[in-house]
This record gives sequence, structure tokens and C-alpha cells, in this order.
Amino acid sequence: MHLKRWLTGIIAIPALIYIVGPGPRWLLYALILLFSIIGLLEYFKITSPGLPIPIKIVCLTLTFFLFYFIARGPFFMILAVASLWVIIPVSLWLFFYPAQRGHAQEEMGKIVFGLLYICLPLGLLIFIDKHPRGNIWIFFLLFVIFMTDTGAFYFGRIFGKHKLYPSVSPGKTWEGAIGGFLSSLLAVLIFSYFFPVYRLNVFIWILAASLSILSQVGDLAESLLKRNHGVKDSGKILPGHGGVLDRIDGLLFAIPALYIFLSWSIS
Repeated sequence: MHLKRWLTGIIAIPALIYIVGPGPRWLLYALILLFSIIGLLEYFKITSPGLPIPIKIVCLTLTFFLFYFIARGPFFMILAVASLWVIIPVSLWLFFYPAQRGHAQEEMGKIVFGLLYICLPLGLLIFIDKHPRGNIWIFFLLFVIFMTDTGAFYFGRIFGKHKLYPSVSPGKTWEGAIGGFLSSLLAVLIFSYFFPVYRLNVFIWILAASLSILSQVGDLAESLLKRNHGVKDSGKILPGHGGVLDRIDGLLFAIPALYIFLSWSIS
């Protein structure tokens, strides 16, 4: 399993560097859309395995249009598409699935949560990319989270004794969490050496600390989601990592923090 994790990373990282860096922007946006669709399907498989296929198709179609309007505009259409996430599934339940109307409100909550949990944070990556040097900031985000995950794994493996949240994720320890946090601060120094896009002031340290903490909370949140539904991994698409949702769980919680930071610092 450990070897598979590294092999997957060795194969995926060069492609990701090209797509985020010098690659055409449409390729990056297509990758983000793909991750959103796969992540959403994995989420539905975990939380709503009996969700009617037409409703899933509608949600995936709306996801495509959501990302299209995020990438191309107009901006006001984003809110309209988000509203359709509620309007269309409710209408389908009302007229075509009378036997399931009693569960419609519960299922709608899960559907809307999927939009807020997966699609909107990934959509913010496109807005981040549109900022000045946005692709460099995406690299910064990915590197901080990578260092957090790596530091948490090895610190936990070597020094881990005190369980962080055993009822949700028995394998995680406080030592691992602290190691991940410290590794994220090291990431700031390493990244600034190769990409001097920011000054080493208190704000960048707060940003890195926030990204690290939020990514670890996001990891625990997905563990809670899976444990509540008796699932070990969200999928098997990434050897050694599980599913897409298993790989981006921390990213989903960290993206909004970077978006707020860039919007505030540039405005």
C-alpha cells in the first residue's frame, strides 16, 4: 500500500505540474471538473446509493454548467445553476418518484451538501487561477497540503502514541497532526526559495497554518462521512490512495481559505 501511494504520486505529479503550470487553462479547468464529477459520484455512492439515476445525471449536468459559467461567465449564471440543484431534483421526486417522496427532503439535503462540499470549493480553484500568478498560488496550496499529509503520516508512524479522534479515524494521532502542522511551516520556507511570490510576514505564516489545520479537519470530516455509512474508502480509482474524494478531502476545506486570502490581499 505504501509503495503504491508513492508510485501513484511519481506518475501523477509531473502531469499535475504541467497542467497547473504551463499547460493550457482549459486543461486545468477540465481536470478540476473531472475531479468534481468523480468526487460527486463517490459521494453519492457513500451517502445515497439508492439515488435515482436520472437525478444523478441532472446533478452531473448541472455541475458541468456550473464550472462552465465559473470559467467563462457570466457570473450571475452561477447562482442560477446552483438554484437548479434544488429545483430540478425536487420536481423529479414530485412527479416521477411518488414512492420516494417521503425521503425527498433527506435526499435533497445530501444533494445540496454535495454541491457545497465538493463542487463549490473546487470551483473556487478556477477563481484562484484567475488571480495574478494564480497558478503559483495553486502550487503553494498543493505543496502545503502535501507537506502536511506527508509530515502527519511519518510523524504519526514514528512518534504517534496519543489518538487524535479514535471514534472517527483510529489511525490518526496528535503527534501526527502536530508533525503535519510543522511540516506546513517548513513548506513555506521551501516554496519561497523556489517561487519568491510572497514576503515571509505574519500573514503568510497564518495562511499556511490555516491551510494545514483546515486540510487535517477536512480529512477527519471525510472519515466521519465514511464511518457514518460504513465505508472504508470512497473509491479505488487511485492505487494506494483510494478514491478521488479520499485524495482531495483536505483540499476541499483549504481552498476557501486561500481564496479569501487572495481576495483580501489583492483588493
